[in-house]
Amino acid sequence: MSKITVNWLQEKIFVGTDSNRHSIVIGRSADPEQTWIGMKPSDLLLLAVASCAVYDIVEILQKQREPLLGLRVECSGDQLSDPPYSFTSIHNHYIVRGQVNPSKLEKAIRLSEDKYCSVISSLRPHVLVTSDFEIQS
Repeated sequence: MSKITVNWLQEKIFVGTDSNRHSIVIGRSADPEQTWIGMKPSDLLLLAVASCAVYDIVEILQKQREPLLGLRVECSGDQLSDPPYSFTSIHNHYIVRGQVNPSKLEKAIRLSEDKYCSVISSLRPHVLVTSDFEIQS
């Protein structure tokens, strides 16, 4: 069972700590002129989607001994314009470096997004999750 904590520091600034005691700053200053000084909670959800998928994909490709040199994911999400600003769709764009077999990469992405990633699985079927990829040699 995972357990996290979120501690309020001041104004609209919090520190979230995960079950392994890693922390991240969340929130913004009360000053409307300032931008976010920590992560936005909604961005944390996108970060969870992307990192969950990437973790699986790297593991699958490494087990297949694919020549993976790098992997980055750009994750974007559409939200409703009114509260509670729910996500309606999320898209992962994977950018892979190395001479990775495209069909093996596509299969690894499908396995992650359809079978292994608990974050994506928790969002479906209410949030449409799509993806694509590019391979850079």
